[in-house]
Amino acid sequence: MNKSIDKIIELAKSTLTIEADSIRNLLNYINNDFVACVQLIYESKGRVVVTGIGKSAIIAQKIVATFNSTGTPAIFMHAADAIHGDLGTLQQDDIVICISKSGNTPEIKVLVPLLKIGGNKLIALVGNIESYLAKQADYILNSTVEKEACPNNLAPTSSTTAQLAMGDALAVCLLDYRGFSSKDFAKYHPGGALGKKLYLKVSDISSQNQTPQVKPDDSIKAVILEISSKRLGATAVIDNGDLVGVITDGDLRRMLEKSDSISDLKASDIMNKTPKRIDADELAINAMLLLEQNNITQLIVTDKGKYHGFVHLHDLLKEGII
Repeated sequence: MNKSIDKIIELAKSTLTIEADSIRNLLNYINNDFVACVQLIYESKGRVVVTGIGKSAIIAQKIVATFNSTGTPAIFMHAADAIHGDLGTLQQDDIVICISKSGNTPEIKVLVPLLKIGGNKLIALVGNIESYLAKQADYILNSTVEKEACPNNLAPTSSTTAQLAMGDALAVCLLDYRGFSSKDFAKYHPGGALGKKLYLKVSDISSQNQTPQVKPDDSIKAVILEISSKRLGATAVIDNGDLVGVITDGDLRRMLEKSDSISDLKASDIMNKTPKRIDADELAINAMLLLEQNNITQLIVTDKGKYHGFVHLHDLLKEGII
């Protein structure tokens, strides 16, 4: 049994090492053709059409997804479907990236002449620069690997990893070329947690909560009732429209530990006069960071210095801001 476990660990480490070496070797293939591809795609008025067959087709879909999410319009076209009608999706200004390890598959040999008839620029992301695909392409992105991580050197492993990495390198260079910002990224990712970190503001959350508040002279009973009824674990203390403090349920517990009688105490006696606060226009992720840094569960929210409400840790977690 121990021998079997050792073998698994050894094989897993070997796989990762071979694939890491394959990616590292791609550094030797970042050349003038790569630069030309970045410039060509950036200046294009069309889309990037990424095609392939087999495992390369799966990699093509991922590259398309990365392009689209970082500001480069792209579509996927399966090489086998392309020669059975899907070539109609190809438009005059589109640029084609054809992905293949061998560059010599039957589908590729049928597809490439059809692509060239339309006059579209062809980029070969290929693992064999002496292949049919490489020789027919306008530009070559070399993804050659020494061997597959598969012990039989058969299953596409290192080769597909290299294709994926080269696609990522291309997408990141285009992202930088376009000056693609975090705000742009949020625009393309509005539904996910990552997007929310980039666009969701504190006010988007705090405006959905109630706004508990008491006066400095209010009794402790009034404070307890306000905190309980608004269910945020805290209340602001407001004096003539100005925020002068905050009382949390923790402050109430500490008060009970120290005082034998609370009948004569007022809100001003137990409030925190320097509460942590955040502006309503701040990003929600900044509220989460402030809560973590101070080990607290709620923040006072202000708008132009005036009390606006509360944002609670649970609100942020519910929105996926972690």
